[in-house]
Amino acid sequence: MRGFIEVLEDDLATQEQLAAFLAEVERRAFKLAVFAVRDQHLALDIVQDAMLKLTDKYATRPEAELPLLFQRILQNTIRDFYRRQKVRSLWTTLFSSLQAKEDNEEYDPLESIETEGLGGKTDGPADRLERSQIARVIGQGLERLPPRQREAFLLRYWEELDVAETAKAMGCSEGSVKTHCSRATHALAAFLKDKGIGL
Repeated sequence: MRGFIEVLEDDLATQEQLAAFLAEVERRAFKLAVFAVRDQHLALDIVQDAMLKLTDKYATRPEAELPLLFQRILQNTIRDFYRRQKVRSLWTTLFSSLQAKEDNEEYDPLESIETEGLGGKTDGPADRLERSQIARVIGQGLERLPPRQREAFLLRYWEELDVAETAKAMGCSEGSVKTHCSRATHALAAFLKDKGIGL
């Protein structure tokens, strides 16, 4: 009678089986990702990322489990992409609310945007292009911020932590978080203006 370990080893996917599975699923996964994000380069990145995650975390799982695991990883990777896009588009929206409250260092633009919403605007190709260009400029502006302002900004608007969670992560008061975020958004708004991007 075969031992439990021998049976278990037979159930685990070998390197060759994993490679064969990835080769078989790659084309279908790519098509699915293209349909989801409508960009071949982004779709390729998403599929490669999903394959790496499967290989890193689940290479020793039984071969029969690989298809469902990979689909879940792929869908989560696509959702992560849309989450990042949503946050980037939020960056471009939040600067419009800065002008009226410049004196209030504890003013948090994210709170008003969360309340007011994004206005239900359509998301056409020109809008997406403009947002991606603005996001690139914002990235340049972020590099110029003092470290604490950049940390607060990224935790609030990229990681989407609330003020209390950000304060805990940074080891400071909630008021300090609001001050850092306010200064960061004002500095980034000025940087955008210098680059010819109106608010």
